[in-house]
Amino acid sequence: MSEVHRRPASIGVLTSGGDAPGMNAAVRAVICTAVHHGIDVYAIHEGYRGLLTGGPLIQRMEPEDTDTILHRGGTTLGTARSQEFRTRDGRRSAARNMVDRGIDALVVIGGDGSLTGADIFRQEWPDLLAELVDSGDISADAAGAHPVLRLVGLVGSIDNDMSGTDMTIGADTALHRIVEAMDALRSTASSHQRTFVVEVMGRQCGYLALMASLATAANWLLIPEQPPAEDWAMQMCRDIKAGRDIGRRQSVVLVAEGAHDTHGNPITADHIKTMLEQELGEDTRITILGHVQRGGAPSAFDRYLATLLGHAAVERLLTDGVDTTPQLIGLRGNRVVTTPLMDCVAQTQAVAERIKAKDYDGAMLLRGGSFRQSYKILQTIQQAAARPTPAGRHRFRLAIVHGGGPSPGMNNAVRAFVRLGLDRGYTVLAVQNGFRGLRDGDIQEMGWMDVSGWVSDGGAEIGTNRFVPSGEAIAQTAEQIAAHRIDGLVMAGGWAGYQAAHELHRHRGQYRSLDIPIVCMPMTINNDVPGTELSIGSDTALNSIVADVDKIRQSAVATRRVFVVEVMGRDCGYLALLSGLSSGAERIYLPEEGITLDSLTADIHTLAEGFRTGKRLGLIIRSEHADAVYTTGFLTSLFEKEGGDLFDARQAILGHIQEGGDPSPFDRIHATSLTARCIEFLAEQLESGGRASAMLGFQSGRLQFTDLTSYPTLIDPHAQRPLEQRWMDRRGLAEIMRR
Repeated sequence: MSEVHRRPASIGVLTSGGDAPGMNAAVRAVICTAVHHGIDVYAIHEGYRGLLTGGPLIQRMEPEDTDTILHRGGTTLGTARSQEFRTRDGRRSAARNMVDRGIDALVVIGGDGSLTGADIFRQEWPDLLAELVDSGDISADAAGAHPVLRLVGLVGSIDNDMSGTDMTIGADTALHRIVEAMDALRSTASSHQRTFVVEVMGRQCGYLALMASLATAANWLLIPEQPPAEDWAMQMCRDIKAGRDIGRRQSVVLVAEGAHDTHGNPITADHIKTMLEQELGEDTRITILGHVQRGGAPSAFDRYLATLLGHAAVERLLTDGVDTTPQLIGLRGNRVVTTPLMDCVAQTQAVAERIKAKDYDGAMLLRGGSFRQSYKILQTIQQAAARPTPAGRHRFRLAIVHGGGPSPGMNNAVRAFVRLGLDRGYTVLAVQNGFRGLRDGDIQEMGWMDVSGWVSDGGAEIGTNRFVPSGEAIAQTAEQIAAHRIDGLVMAGGWAGYQAAHELHRHRGQYRSLDIPIVCMPMTINNDVPGTELSIGSDTALNSIVADVDKIRQSAVATRRVFVVEVMGRDCGYLALLSGLSSGAERIYLPEEGITLDSLTADIHTLAEGFRTGKRLGLIIRSEHADAVYTTGFLTSLFEKEGGDLFDARQAILGHIQEGGDPSPFDRIHATSLTARCIEFLAEQLESGGRASAMLGFQSGRLQFTDLTSYPTLIDPHAQRPLEQRWMDRRGLAEIMRR
């Protein structure tokens, strides 16, 4: 092997800076991937302090050492500030400890400060080794065997403030904590007609505050990137009063910890409280969430994201040459991307510099299009009422309907549809009871406050079902669309909803009233519709599954047990694969692959060997339609019989609890943002005289529209799933992570 492409001798992994939920999943992925490739891997405890202290703080790891860390919050490796590592002597000690163990590649999981320190260490590496040779601390041969230090960085930070990645490890979990707290506060605020001022973390980044506002219907928001106008205090009071005047029983003002006015003066929760009490006489309370935002078990997304990035980090180290620029591993859309590490650090710091220089437009620009679009949407939906309709604008009549099974986030979609549509001056209609209600004319015009309080509710207030119109029902539906003068239709739903929308689209030549633009928005926990890699509702379902599996894990460990957990998904294995990756399942059975007797035999032997060597838990995830013969009950009986004295087996069929519960922050936010895109699509068609219909979805890392006419060519004719399922690319990763 050439020197340029020589593999690392050993890999070290450390966590540094503030702790973030998901760090443990990233460490686990690094260890499992390195061992899979036959490379020694060392866990470095207590951050950079452990690196320069050495001894027991640097430990060689095996995959079995990570069995109990995936679901734990914080970082089991520990993190600590090290002033000594900032010195040349400290870094030289760290280099000696690494060379003694053959470590010449590092995966650093931390924030911009930790990653900057790692890059300085990397640059100094050859000189540090030369100094160690001169002092006799290491041999020239040892230095020659490790001429360079390879480096990759993963961002572990709840603030989501790093350039080069859409999401940082820990941000989604922090958002969960904030949203859970704010949902609880809204109920008590409503009971007493109070105003709550809630302060959230984020340093100089308003991501957590902005997204929490979208997910919880906060009434006022203050973030560092967009300071309020000079008269902000009086405007806030006017807006809060306007909400009270239309019947709102509670108000929430959300302030990021780094918020300030246009002159750079901090805006504190105490200041806001004082203004509301003095100007409005409001009964106001302050809640500072503090470090609870960092704590607790990581969300399903953070476990998955950290696993994905940890695996990619090792793969990058294996392919990098000795001269390669250190990279940051991140996520753009649904794709893993690599970006020069220090470029990301520089752009991250540039945002803070823009804010300090009062260049707020520049700061918003650097935060990215998604951040700016979310802020714009929030400004509309948090108003007390729609803006006056401009003179001469045609009042189009838009309707929204659900189709398919219930999906968390449906109410958010209707809420956003009503308020964003009304703000454009349109008449907005909600179809009750799905396409059956559209056939029967069960259609209601909606007002601004009709959807108040819907932001946090699961289920579907306007109803949904799996009815697909055909024959006479098509003609009846066409009559109702004509009778209610519907100009455009949003279908927010799943498989049956897509079928129904396509049926209407297909008959537009036969019925004039059906010649309207229709846009389908993916909302199904199964993630089984075409034109998208991700459906609204699936994140909530994944979190529900992972939370239940965490409880199952505790039960199983106590009794040396194998659990066979059945999850939903019909003919699509998305929930099974992603929940298996996020919960550390040993085996995942998917409908795309089926189950064979040979694979079952191998799995039984693997489990038995594991329990003989000290294993205490076996976790099997089975998708509900994985195999018609090898059912969950059959598998459980088989494992129970073959486990003998080594282990027993139990089944857990999670059932429809996966469809229930309040939607996750991700599903709330994306239901709102996708609905905004759907309304933009309909507006463009109607205002230009167009009649195109489409399916909206996440594709190749961004939102795209696909012509609804192509629907039949994009689905599997033999199963309820799309032909292309890019998430199946993660199947190999699941095999590496299993033990």
